[in-house]
Amino acid sequence: MVKNINGGVCAAKGFKANGVNAGIKNNVKKDMALIYSEAPCKAAGTFTTNKVKAAPVKWDQRLVRESECVHAVVINSGIANACTGDEGYECCRIMSERTAGNLGISEDSVLVASTGVIGKQLPMDVIGTGIDALCSGGAGGSEAHARLAAEAIMTTDTKSKQAAVRVEIDGSEVTVGGMCKGSGMIHPNMCTMLCFITTDCAISKELLQKALSASIEDTFNMISVDGDTSTNDTVLLLANGLAGNKEITVEDGNYEKFREALYYVCEELSKMIAGDGEGCTCLFEVRVEGAVSKNDARTLAKSVVMSSLTKAAIYGHDANWGRILCAMGYSGAEFDPEKVDIYFESRAGRLKIVENGMAADYSEEKATEILSEEHVIAVCDCKQGEYAAAAYGCDLTHEYVNINADYRS
Repeated sequence: MVKNINGGVCAAKGFKANGVNAGIKNNVKKDMALIYSEAPCKAAGTFTTNKVKAAPVKWDQRLVRESECVHAVVINSGIANACTGDEGYECCRIMSERTAGNLGISEDSVLVASTGVIGKQLPMDVIGTGIDALCSGGAGGSEAHARLAAEAIMTTDTKSKQAAVRVEIDGSEVTVGGMCKGSGMIHPNMCTMLCFITTDCAISKELLQKALSASIEDTFNMISVDGDTSTNDTVLLLANGLAGNKEITVEDGNYEKFREALYYVCEELSKMIAGDGEGCTCLFEVRVEGAVSKNDARTLAKSVVMSSLTKAAIYGHDANWGRILCAMGYSGAEFDPEKVDIYFESRAGRLKIVENGMAADYSEEKATEILSEEHVIAVCDCKQGEYAAAAYGCDLTHEYVNINADYRS
């Protein structure tokens, strides 16, 4: 059983973090972060499926694949270092070299991540000074340090996002903690965000990657804010083995306990991203039940959560269930529309609005009350199989257009 704890990326043994205002954004907001492990780490990662990949994505893909160990991640916000050519990739090398020199570690043990405006080159003088500030005695393992790092990676996010859990494995307390950012340009495969997860679990590199890839499938790959897949999407998982458990090398019960803890952190962070979508007023969750296959359940849930018309109806607190059934219909998944039941749920209650593909006898006033909460759930029961899936998104508001109409200015 996993236990919720505080501490984010610093919750696991041996991890430190920091966040500073280097001046990339030319304001008082923090814009650079560092995560550092006192012990060498095995690394796993998943990255954007967009063919246009930012320089840090290419750098990290190589290091995750080729480096024997990693020690640190250095992150900047404000500029994405995407579509920047060879100069952008060289900036990644310089960032790694500068960080490594400060920490006394190898250049190839430093991962890099960036988020922000596409197409601009990084101001390396500012970046270099920021790295020095991050490393010069300011990094620590407290909740406050984890919070500084989580705040420094934000762009249009309205709140920082952290989660951590603890589980007993092989008689040892194993911790998994993480932080992420994401608010706009969010879409499955792998959605727009940066996410950094730390653990003190002793586990093989192969199973670390397998556990991460499996966790991504039903968490970060099941969220959508606006249908745009980013150039910078990155999830990095570092494991330093300091928990003291016997190394997990086979898919046994200990592996399942670790995977469960990792999945929980990924799910919590992904819901935080969806619930903080640009301009949104609520987290919109779609649960599909009774589907004929897992793939169909995922496809149906994604189709509904991505429907602009449905998202607008949720914003208006309007129980326009026809838009949900319509989105299911064009998803390409197999189901019988005349068997579908649809419910709306929130803290205000649960209400059946569709029965066997037709309107149920329900109160519009009660539906509006349910849809006025900060977390709204649509349950779509296909009544044809045993498979289920959930997707996470948000409502679509006027403010989303305002934010993205002048993002660069």
